[in-house]
This record gives sequence, structure tokens and C-alpha cells, in this order.
Amino acid sequence: MKYAWIDEHRDQYSVTRLCHILTVSRSGYCQWRKRGPSQRAQANAALDREVAAIHRASRGSYGRPRIVRQLRIQGQPASAERVRRSLQRLGLRPVYKRPYRVTTDSTHRLPVVPNLLDRRFDSWQPDQAWVSDITFIRTGEGWLYLAAVMDLASRRIVGWSMSERINAELVCQALRSACWQRKPAPGLLLHSDRGSQYASRAYRKLAADSKMTVSMSRRANAWDNAPMESFFKTLKVERIYQVRYETRAEARLDIVDWIEGYYNRQRLHTSIDFSTPVDYEARMIAA
Repeated sequence: MKYAWIDEHRDQYSVTRLCHILTVSRSGYCQWRKRGPSQRAQANAALDREVAAIHRASRGSYGRPRIVRQLRIQGQPASAERVRRSLQRLGLRPVYKRPYRVTTDSTHRLPVVPNLLDRRFDSWQPDQAWVSDITFIRTGEGWLYLAAVMDLASRRIVGWSMSERINAELVCQALRSACWQRKPAPGLLLHSDRGSQYASRAYRKLAADSKMTVSMSRRANAWDNAPMESFFKTLKVERIYQVRYETRAEARLDIVDWIEGYYNRQRLHTSIDFSTPVDYEARMIAA
């Protein structure tokens, strides 16, 4: 370590002075330079390159656990401690997590239904249980609202819709998108919060026409729809907070690319054994 520090600062001070300050011999330093990097230093440099590439490919969102898993997937296993030291050397960390604010308009007199999902978020087969919610994105033209539908089996986003208006048509279009892509069998459990959009006559009719069983969260209880809350937090922290959208059209294109190109197909999810939703779903269907 002393020799490496001297080598790093040799352009600022004389080698003789640096060796004297660190109480090492000049001849020892010269021999160290001739030997070149040790095997361990070379291995650390190679690991640093891989860690930096994974962090960059994840758009800055991966921390130590996901990088360890991704290295294992790539056939280059490394311990969590080695990855931690690599991240320190590189000065890398996951993107900063801002607090997430949930807004639901449940002050209405539209009919609501019981919470039939009852926080049973795991152990589903594809297209047995979907959850849905709405969030908002700031742009230079004003707010853009996103409604998304998630399949609980794989955490895959199977439908979405965006609009400058937060109304029943927004959530209906997201559900139509999911039905068009997945064509679920009758009996699917469809869960959401009890906002006015989900309690609307149009949304309830669309669900009934598709022979779905509707479920709604309890009042002011975000944990009843935790997977969707988690998805929106991930979207905002890992993408939306990292960019500035000048127009709604720009935001639409970027968000669709993030959902379908990255979230569904590349991002490792801890809730599904560090798999991507598409890969996890494929394994479930093949089993």
C-alpha cells in the first residue's frame, strides 16, 4: 500500500522524499515498480471493471446484494465483502431513495368491495391475481398520470396507460392493455385501492365483462397494495428522479422503455429469488 501511494504521488513530490516520509527504501520501491501489479491487484482491477459495468447497466440502481447475484449469474462469483470493497474503491452507491408519497382519492360515495386479496402477495400462478394503482410524473408541460397493472406471480407489469387526466378512462385503458396482452381466464382476482377511478362504473363493468373478481384495499392502508407501491417507488427512485422530462411525450417514451425494456426483462427482483419477471414467469410456465 505504501509503494502504491508513493507511485500515485510521485509527480507531486520526489520519490526520495516520499520514501523517507513513509520509512521505506527507495530500492524497495524501484523493485516494486518493476514487478508490476500483484495477482490480487489484477484480480481486484478485473472485479472493479465488472462491478462498474453492472452498476452502469442497472442505471445506478444496484447495490451490493444484486451485484453479487449478477456476478454469480455471469459465472464470476465474488463474496459480498469483496463487492463491498470494490464499490468503495469505485466510489459507487445505489441511487438515493427519496420518501414516496401516496395519494388516493377515496372521499367518494361510489361502491367499494372488501379486501379479498388480504395481502396474499405470493404463491400465485400467472394471471391468477393482478394488482393495479396510479402514480404521477412531473413534466415541463404539467403532470402525467400512470396507471399500471402487475401480475403477482412474477411481479411483471402486464398493462399500463398514461394520460394528462387522472380519471376512470386512465385505469380502464391500463386494464384493457393487460387483458389484450394476457387474455386471462375467468376468475382472476383484480386488486386495487378504493380510489374513485377504481370504484367507477366503467371500471367495475370492464372487470365484470372479463369475469374478474374485484378486491380493494382498506381505507388509508397502503400495505394492502404493497407490491404496486413498491413498483412505483422503484420507478421513481431508479428512473424518474434521475431525469427531467420537458414534455409528456418524452416521459411516455422513457417510462415505457424502462418498464418493458428494463424492469420486466433485466432488473433482478429480490421478491422472486433475484430473477427478472420475464425469466421467472417462463420458469413457472415450464415447470
